[in-house]
Amino acid sequence: MIDILIDIILLSFLAIIAIAIIRTRSLLAVIMLFSIFSLLSAGLFMVLDASDVAFTEAAVGAGISTVLMLATLALTKSYEEKPSSHRPWIPLLVVSVTAAFLVYGTIDMPPFGDPNAPAHQHVAPRYIEQGAKETGVPNLVTAVLASYRGFDTLGEVTVVFTAGIGVLLLLGGRQRRKKKKEKR
Repeated sequence: MIDILIDIILLSFLAIIAIAIIRTRSLLAVIMLFSIFSLLSAGLFMVLDASDVAFTEAAVGAGISTVLMLATLALTKSYEEKPSSHRPWIPLLVVSVTAAFLVYGTIDMPPFGDPNAPAHQHVAPRYIEQGAKETGVPNLVTAVLASYRGFDTLGEVTVVFTAGIGVLLLLGGRQRRKKKKEKR
């Protein structure tokens, strides 16, 4: 019962922060709200016993992303200059259709924690029985994350690194253009 109450509280805070992000014009406040959103998401993942995902969300979402956005803000203006000129119903339609597809895709999923789920019938027993012998790592969680999911983890690190390099390249190009205009 208390777990459900914690889930509801965290989800409520996430919804409130998401609405505040949409309504805020100060870009610094938006960055701080995004950071809080990521931290609350990490807390929700911890409650759901997904500690590896929670750690990644806290490090990347609340940590690295916040630093990159603050660095970007230092090179730009602090407030949105003019209200957006697009029609708000088009993004709402896109998000609604995407949400409908996601909900449709989860209809056949087994209930959370169901011991009869396919992952618990085929994959988990193999990891438990063969994990230490195949990987040489005594800790089962470490064996799964570092060995069985090693390429997945490498892919995640590569995506974050590539995104960081892309942001730095974009910001560097903007600075060079500003300096060229100032020299003229």
